[in-house]
Amino acid sequence: MKIIGLAGWSGAGKTTLVTRLIPALALRGVSVSTLKHAHHEFDIDQKGKDSFAHREAGAREVLIASSRRFALMRELRGAPEPGLAELLARLSPVDLVIVEGFKRENHRKIEVHRAANGKPWLYPADGAVRALVCDAPARPADLAEKLAFAHLDDIPAVVDIVLRLAQPLDEALARLARAP
Repeated sequence: MKIIGLAGWSGAGKTTLVTRLIPALALRGVSVSTLKHAHHEFDIDQKGKDSFAHREAGAREVLIASSRRFALMRELRGAPEPGLAELLARLSPVDLVIVEGFKRENHRKIEVHRAANGKPWLYPADGAVRALVCDAPARPADLAEKLAFAHLDDIPAVVDIVLRLAQPLDEALARLARAP
């Protein structure tokens, strides 16, 4: 199993890029899972559903299963948010895990950037960034030539970068363990 991160500010196009990369990777025979970080409180359950009532009643975990899928929800109830390494360990094996967000973690990343956001680049302050994917027609002159570069809409080029830069899970976990 290998991992690669897509990091960038909100509105840069990370989720749209992920949804375009998954089918392109599947066409190349790559099985993909994703791990998405949410910055605010979120809920995948709905008020009025039995599973919601179970959680509200105090269940630590609720597993919902059907013939098509299952979902496990765990309430942290004041416990610290799990880190990227702990979450990666919970995934079933696949060829590639795309990590969306977790921009503060020390895993290998591709920075996704949209000029209209007016946000600064994460690179060079984030030494884990190995490639830049943005909406500029060409590599911005002030960015390092050593980094891979592709346009947001050039999905084949981004897939090539993802496959070249994806890091084996054990190496990624070792890197995450060394992070301050």
